[in-house]
Amino acid sequence: MPYHKPADKTVQELKDIAHRLRIHSIEMTQASKSGHPTSCASIAEIMSVLFFNTMHYKISAPRDPAADRLILSKGHAAPILYAAWAEAGLFPVEDLMNLRKIDSDLEGHPTPRLNFIDVGTGSLGQGVAVACGMSYVGKNFDKTGYRTYCIVGDGESAEGSIWESLHFAGHYGLDNLCVIFDVNRLGQSEATSLQHQTEVYRKRLDAFGFNAIVVDGHDVEELCKAFYEAANTRGKPTAVIAKTFKGKFFPNIEDADNWHGKPLGENADVVIKHLKGLIKNHGPITLQIPAPLQAAPVVDISNIKLASPPAYKMGEAVATRLAYGTALAKIAVSNPRVIALDGDTKNSTYSDKLKKAFPDRYIECFIAEQNLCGVAIGTACRDRTVAFVSTFATFFTRAFDQIRMGAISQTNVNFVGSHCGVSIGEDGPSQMGLEDIAMFRAIPGSTVFYPGDAVSCERAVELAANTKGVCFIRTSRPNTAVIYGNDQKFEVGKAHVVKQSPADQVLVIGAGVTLYEGLSAAAELEKHGINVRVLDPFTVKPLDKAAILKNAAECGGRIVVVEDHYYEGGLGEAVKSAVAEHRNVVVKHLAVPTVPRSGPPTVLLDMFGISAKHVVKAVQDVLKL
Repeated sequence: MPYHKPADKTVQELKDIAHRLRIHSIEMTQASKSGHPTSCASIAEIMSVLFFNTMHYKISAPRDPAADRLILSKGHAAPILYAAWAEAGLFPVEDLMNLRKIDSDLEGHPTPRLNFIDVGTGSLGQGVAVACGMSYVGKNFDKTGYRTYCIVGDGESAEGSIWESLHFAGHYGLDNLCVIFDVNRLGQSEATSLQHQTEVYRKRLDAFGFNAIVVDGHDVEELCKAFYEAANTRGKPTAVIAKTFKGKFFPNIEDADNWHGKPLGENADVVIKHLKGLIKNHGPITLQIPAPLQAAPVVDISNIKLASPPAYKMGEAVATRLAYGTALAKIAVSNPRVIALDGDTKNSTYSDKLKKAFPDRYIECFIAEQNLCGVAIGTACRDRTVAFVSTFATFFTRAFDQIRMGAISQTNVNFVGSHCGVSIGEDGPSQMGLEDIAMFRAIPGSTVFYPGDAVSCERAVELAANTKGVCFIRTSRPNTAVIYGNDQKFEVGKAHVVKQSPADQVLVIGAGVTLYEGLSAAAELEKHGINVRVLDPFTVKPLDKAAILKNAAECGGRIVVVEDHYYEGGLGEAVKSAVAEHRNVVVKHLAVPTVPRSGPPTVLLDMFGISAKHVVKAVQDVLKL
C-alpha cells in the first residue's frame, strides 16, 4: 500500500500535541521540583506521532494483548509518557501534577503499577531486550499484527547490552520491532561520544541487520513516513535514528549544557508562554487513535502441571540439571505457552530437551546473558508465556541488573542456574556459581529453589511455573541419588527431614550436593553412637523457619549448615537469620571460604571444607559447646 502524506491539518495537530506534551512535562517537573523536562522535550514529536498517528491501542485496555507496545527505555523521560496517555484520555490531565508524590504511581521512572506500563525502566540499556522479547512473541507465538516500539536515548546506546539486543533483533528478523534512537547529543554530564553523527548510527544499525532510517526527530511528516516504512518493511527490524535537541523549543535552554535532570525553575513561565505561542489550535484533540488490527489469541498460563509424574528408581543417580530438562519438556507438553531461553549452554543445562520436543518454543539467545534475561522478561509481559531461562548459575551475575529490574517490573520469569559450586570440578572458579543464592535471595519477592534430587527438581520446575515473581532454581552438575519417592509432595517454603531418630543430637542442614555430604556424615557418626538429623530445605527463600526451629529444638538446639556456596548470603546466613531471635540455638556454618581452584569434585569438596569429613568434625565440635 503506497504511503500517503498526512493532511496539513493532521500535521499541524501533531505539532500542537507535541508542544502540549512539552508544556505538561515542564509543569509536572515544576510541581515535583525534580525531573527531566529537557529530555522529554527532545522526544515530543516522536511521542505525538506514535500516540496519535501510528500506534494501534485501546484506551479502555492499555495492556490489551492485541495492542501495540511501547517501551520507554530512557525511563527518565517518564513525564512525557504520562502526558501522552493523559492527552489520549486514559486519565485526567490534572492528575499529571501528582508526579513523584509519595502517594502517586506517577513515579520518577515508569512502573508497572500503572496499568499502561509493561515494565519498569530507567536503569539504562535494557529496553531493547524487553522489546525484542515482546516482538519475538508477537511474530512467532501470537502471530498477530501488533508492533513493538522502543525509544532509546543516545547516551544509553553506549551500553553494550543495547547492542546485544540489536544483534538478537537482526538475527531473528523481528520486522514487527521499531527501535527509535533519540539522538539529542547531550548526556548527563557532557556531550555523548557520537553527538549528532547520525550517519555513524545508521552504518552501525545497518550492519546489525536493521532497516536504518535517519530523520529530523522534530519533523512530524518525516516521522510519520518513517514509521509507515517500518510497518511495511519485511524480514528485518527498523531503526529510526532521530536527530533531536535536548530542550527543543525552550528559549536559551535548547541544546545547552547543564540542564539534564533539572526543572526549569524561574525559566518555566517564559518557556511555557513561548510554547503556547507555537500552538495553532488550543481546542480538544480531534485525531482518532487507531484500534488494534486484530485480536490476539486467548492464552491460559495457569495451573501448569507435569504431563507425567517423576519416574525414577530410589537410589538411581541423576543430576538435577538433567531432571530440570526432563521436567521442562513435560510441562511444555501440558501447556503450549511454556518456552525455554538459553545462552548457548542448552546441552549442559539440558534445556535442549524442550528444544528437541518443541523446536519452535526454544529461543537461542547465544552468549549474551544480559539480553537473554531481558528478552525473557519481554516474552512474559502481558501473560503471553511461561518463560524458563537457563545458563550456568554464575553467568546470571552478569545480568543482575536485568533480574533486579525484572522484579521491579513485576515479572514472572523462572531462572535456572546449573553448574553451581565447587562440585562442578575441573572447570574451575570462573565457571562455579558461588554467589548465586545470595544474588537471588536479595531480589524482592523472589523464590529460590534448591532441589536435592531428581524428583524434587521436577517438582520445583512445576511449582516455579505457577509461582508469581522471580523464581530461581539452582541445579547441580554431579549425579546425585534419588532419595524421594515419585509421589512425594513438595511445596514452596516446606522443608523435608530426610533422616531422623528420637535420639538425634544435632540438626544438619544441606542442599543439593551437600545434602548428601550431610547424609554421609550422619552414617559415619552413627557408627560412633552419635545420631544426627538431616534436613533438606527445598526452598532457601522462603525458608521453612518453623521446621528448622522445631527440629533444632528436638536436637538440643544444635545446627550444622553445610553449603556449596560462599559464606555470604547463602543457605547458612538464611538459617542464621531464621534462628537469630530464638535463644538456646547454636549454628555451625560450613561454606566455601575463598576463591576455589580446578580439581576433581570430591577433592574440592574436601579441600574447601564442605565434605562429609568436615561435617563430622563440625557435629563433634558443636556437641562440645
